[in-house]
Amino acid sequence: MIAQHYKDMLGAKSVIRQISEWSTARGAEIGYENVFDYSLGNPSVPAPQKFTDVCLDLLEHVDPVTLHGYTPTLTLPDVRAKVAESLNRRFGMDYTGDHIFMTTGAAGALAHAVRCIAVPGQNIVTFAPFFPEYKPYVEGAGLTLRVAPPRCEDFQINFAALDGLMDENTAAVLINSPNNPSGTAYSAETLTQLADYLKKKSTEYGHHIFLISDEPYREIAFGGKTIPYPAKFYDDTLTCYSFSKSLSVPGERIGYVAANPRCEDAAYIVPMCGQISRGTGHNCPSGLFQRAVAECLEETSDLSVYETNMELIYDELKALGFTVCKPDGTFYIFPKALEEDAKSFCQKAMKYDLALVPGDSFGCPGYFRMAYCIETEKVRRSFVALEKFVSTEYGATKQH
Repeated sequence: MIAQHYKDMLGAKSVIRQISEWSTARGAEIGYENVFDYSLGNPSVPAPQKFTDVCLDLLEHVDPVTLHGYTPTLTLPDVRAKVAESLNRRFGMDYTGDHIFMTTGAAGALAHAVRCIAVPGQNIVTFAPFFPEYKPYVEGAGLTLRVAPPRCEDFQINFAALDGLMDENTAAVLINSPNNPSGTAYSAETLTQLADYLKKKSTEYGHHIFLISDEPYREIAFGGKTIPYPAKFYDDTLTCYSFSKSLSVPGERIGYVAANPRCEDAAYIVPMCGQISRGTGHNCPSGLFQRAVAECLEETSDLSVYETNMELIYDELKALGFTVCKPDGTFYIFPKALEEDAKSFCQKAMKYDLALVPGDSFGCPGYFRMAYCIETEKVRRSFVALEKFVSTEYGATKQH
């Protein structure tokens, strides 16, 4: 007998993937250059040359049996030490290699983090808009995901809704900053308020409430800003990171969990991750890519195109009368649709070869996401289709 739970999931395919598949099929009909595909958050710039050079050097000079062999259960010690040193230098932390566990991307990091700090039957609280895959990540660990409604005026944390979601069975709060899909980064003020709230609730409930901070977009920051580092604000923080966006290597599936040295049972987190990996199949991430990212920890791809695209799209949306918060980072923007039903809005957009993602699956009905990790010239060309769409369907015209 097959597992009914996963069979049932077949009827709930990712909306993002479905729209991306439509874009690919439509592209086969009219040429993909004529489909304005804002669906999928796949980096559109190449990995930095240094990353390629490091990989080639490793392949040429490291013993292949060693390079391609299993890595230790707790992952490569020298790589973990280098990650710790980089985080300490950049964010004023005091990690050692013993606080770092290399993972198969941010998904693997989250899979380990939720199992480290919660047991089946507990709940984890997150804030809309949120990455839809949090739900299977959390439920796959036997936990319940509780979602606080959005604060749409700025997409900072909706503290007013928290008390109704937190209880003695809450193990952690899960945040994503900068956020997919809104592009908003939590301010230092927001993180200070969150830390104070979690300390108060930890005392009230008689157990530590952890903060799980999902940060794959940390390096895509606009306006010369540095994104505040949540673990600097709250001791009981597990930071989950992926190099997918910073180095444009999503297919290599490499990231890490970093346990704040001052969190509860900090010395046990990484050894526990080693045990968790045995049961999740996330064990021994690629030795080649562990070694490669260790030499590129403060390198990035040329991420400037995302800010260029953001400014173009933001100005266009505002000129067309959309309500939209200007992103602080990522390669997403999250405007309010021109009708209450964002699914209907995005369905109508397809008639104009525009692939937009409704906000319903992000916990924010009435909004839609645009992933602008595409060529800038295509962004500019898409405006003709966007203007025709909103003019024809909603009577909206561009204000110059």
